[in-house]
Amino acid sequence: MNFLDPQSLIVAFGVVGVLAIIFAETGLLFGCILPGDSLLFAAGIFTVGSAAAGIGLDQPLSLPVLLVGGPICAIAGAQLGHWLGAKYGRKLFDRPDSRIFRQEWVERAEYYFDKFGPAKAVVLARFIPIVRTFLNPLAGILGMDARKFFVWNVIGGIIWTDGLFIAGHFLGSKIPNIETYILPGIIVIVLLSVIPIVREVMKGRREARNGGPEEPRPSLSGESSR
Repeated sequence: MNFLDPQSLIVAFGVVGVLAIIFAETGLLFGCILPGDSLLFAAGIFTVGSAAAGIGLDQPLSLPVLLVGGPICAIAGAQLGHWLGAKYGRKLFDRPDSRIFRQEWVERAEYYFDKFGPAKAVVLARFIPIVRTFLNPLAGILGMDARKFFVWNVIGGIIWTDGLFIAGHFLGSKIPNIETYILPGIIVIVLLSVIPIVREVMKGRREARNGGPEEPRPSLSGESSR
């Protein structure tokens, strides 16, 4: 089984696996390597009977369970991340680069936190791979108020999960034999997800090449927009 392949994960673990991965990707640092947007979109597709049968599922995934359980797991995972950041502080990220961790990922999350402000960053980070994993503990490290974080976490979690579930379900019900196009569809979702990161990286490189200012990165010591 390929843990990076949404279809393989869905066939192996079903709804329970989808919900567990949503929690891990938003609450645990190692979750950054797991599929996010593509998994949610694929799960929405396989709530349609014909699409589910096309990949060998005995029955389609339950759309109501996903629509309720998805946001709960996304919110709970992010709350755990915020709590870990607030409790353990900077040492949570004080580790060398490895196959599943890069300091630059923390810097990227920190950049978005500073650029958009705490509230907007918590919502927007949901749609940016890797950033959605690291921004939650970062918000705790930088002292974002727990109640304010919870409110925007709930908003972002519902929009992200249910939006992708519903989009997948809609396309799955409208396009015959959509399971045969699942891989191209997932590729499109992944590409759309990384557009913000690619755009910011290219912008930073242009500024560096032209002698302009580097992308601002606030200090994890706490000098950031609250």
